[in-house]
Amino acid sequence: MVENGRRQTAKTGGGSNAPLRLSVLGASGSIGASTLDLVAREPDRFDICTLTANTNAEALAAAAIMVRADHAVVADESAYECLKTALSGTGITCAAGPAAVAEAASRPVDMLVAAIVGAAGLAPTLAAVRNGTTIALANKECLVCAGDLFMSAARASGATILPVDSEHNAVFQVFEQGNLDQIECLTLTASGGPFRAYSLDEMRVASPEAALKHPNWSMGARISIDSATMMNKGFEIIEAHHLFPLRQDQIEVLVHPQSVVHGMVQYSDGSVLAQLGAPDMRTPISHCLAWPRRMRTPATRLDLAALATLTFEAPDPVRFPALRLARAAMAAGAAASAALNAADEVMVKAFLDRKLGFLGIAETIERVLARMSASGDLSEVRSIEEAMAVDSVARRVSLEEIAGMTH
Repeated sequence: MVENGRRQTAKTGGGSNAPLRLSVLGASGSIGASTLDLVAREPDRFDICTLTANTNAEALAAAAIMVRADHAVVADESAYECLKTALSGTGITCAAGPAAVAEAASRPVDMLVAAIVGAAGLAPTLAAVRNGTTIALANKECLVCAGDLFMSAARASGATILPVDSEHNAVFQVFEQGNLDQIECLTLTASGGPFRAYSLDEMRVASPEAALKHPNWSMGARISIDSATMMNKGFEIIEAHHLFPLRQDQIEVLVHPQSVVHGMVQYSDGSVLAQLGAPDMRTPISHCLAWPRRMRTPATRLDLAALATLTFEAPDPVRFPALRLARAAMAAGAAASAALNAADEVMVKAFLDRKLGFLGIAETIERVLARMSASGDLSEVRSIEEAMAVDSVARRVSLEEIAGMTH
């Protein structure tokens, strides 16, 4: 596993002949859907305990029925009756509300896939960590907003943390724990998004529709915009710092438009180990579900001869300042990272709502962080409550900045 760089044993999909008891938080999102696709292909390998979703009760019910889940929870309490009706007669129990999601996360299972999008995933995922559960982690806020707290809880409980994100999972696969002192750096690759070759003038007038058209991956709206700004890669630098025991200056980013090489680790003998694969999230998800073994997926097999060329380039710090902002927040501490995440979420929504230009996303986030730093609102995060308090302040300041630009 990744837990401050140490491997630990845990029951996973490759650990015994008994089905893996699995819960999925965020079952109706893209990661959740890919996870359940894998489960449906090998139903005897998994015993689904609980599925959760935010508001989409119909999709949640359909997923729960498909994989024969024991329990389903929708975070939006107003969607409870819809969920209850859809599951009537199936034998699947259901509940609603944030407290029910947290309770579901605390139920004993062999593995929990943490795929809730946003800060809402922090509390339930941490509850599972404190139970010592093996976590297939796809919620970046857990590490971006409260990385020290999260990893400390994992150490205390003995929880296993397996990275689902394609880049971190790639690094995990080639990260030689026994040669930690011989690792010089790791590299996270970035596609460059839809605006990789755009000029600043072209980016300034870019529309939400253009920003959502990722060249390689099919993702949700926020992560698609974060890919276009490269803020997602900034968040991944912060995540990598918590997942792997390396300094910030040992974590590099390289633009790789083909999205075939997902991560690399360089060693003192000059060797660079890389993980390659088609851009399909079912590959890293399956790696976590079956770890420390492997399981078959329908992912496209690489044909390197057909690909012919793989290219790499350094990210442009002028057109993509989000990387600089993320490194600065990471250096400042957990509160700054939490504020960065909250401000980004607000700015992405403002851009999608056409209240903010594309380049204004990073520019406005920088102003928010400067205001919060000047007012002393970036003190260290020592609890979930403090992380959420920083999140709340950052959202308020972000909305004030947007309102100021529209008046």
